[in-house]
Amino acid sequence: KMSNEEKSFSNTSINWYPGHMAKTKREIKEKIDLIDIVFEVIDARIPYSSKNKDIDDIVKNKPRVIIMTKIDLCDINKTNKWVKYYENMGYIVITMDLVNNPNIKIIINKIKPNIDEKNIKRISKGLKIRRTRVLVVGVPNVGKSTLINRLVGKKSTNVGNKPGVTKNLEWIRINDKLELLDTPGILWPRLDDYDIAHNLASMTAIKEEVLDSEDIAIYIIKKMLNDYSENIINRYNITEKDDILVILDQIGKKIGAIRNNETDYDRVYLKVIKDLQDGYLGKVTFDEIEKV
Repeated sequence: KMSNEEKSFSNTSINWYPGHMAKTKREIKEKIDLIDIVFEVIDARIPYSSKNKDIDDIVKNKPRVIIMTKIDLCDINKTNKWVKYYENMGYIVITMDLVNNPNIKIIINKIKPNIDEKNIKRISKGLKIRRTRVLVVGVPNVGKSTLINRLVGKKSTNVGNKPGVTKNLEWIRINDKLELLDTPGILWPRLDDYDIAHNLASMTAIKEEVLDSEDIAIYIIKKMLNDYSENIINRYNITEKDDILVILDQIGKKIGAIRNNETDYDRVYLKVIKDLQDGYLGKVTFDEIEKV
């Protein structure tokens, strides 16, 4: 049964679906026949919540590569279950730490069989070999632009206005075998699912006008106490498990967010969210495979 909090949440957020999402979907649909492979960038800490279900309708039967970023920040045992889950669905899955160890060769090697197969087909039809065209999609803040910058390196040339390519969708030439199509608009998952919306918000993908920092921080605290209690208890010297107000006061005391003997709750909320995102609450994965 849903709590009142969850009910009111799903009633308000279900309508929140930015207009540019529709535009992006339409533009991808228009271009999908030009695309050979789809790269979907997701966050290894929320491998389910950060994956956009709508993409399945758009990309038809193209080869799909999931690139899981921030693998250095996730709970690898939990995330590896998701890797297997997606591989069983037919995806090529590649895990990456784009910041500290961006081994882009892995990606190129993994898609080489697809590129070779496509070229063999073209040659057999008497066509010239052309660059493989990759569509890159992903929700905000999962590392999509970092990935593109890593793939591009320093030698990129922007291909610009090819016939049939709108100004908003940019072709970026990687090398003589590969070019990327970056999606300009933001692809949002549907936010009517309480856990998905909160998981995304916890890991930075949703702006505060949708879910406020109090809501997000309390979700994080409860989730951490449930799944990774030692991490959060040790970080903030928490001795309480159930009373959220006492917990917030204890965190406030630990981080020095006290003014005139009162806890500055806003500072506590922002600190908890930032600590989670920066890895100070340990390596965590918030999506449970058992729930799917």
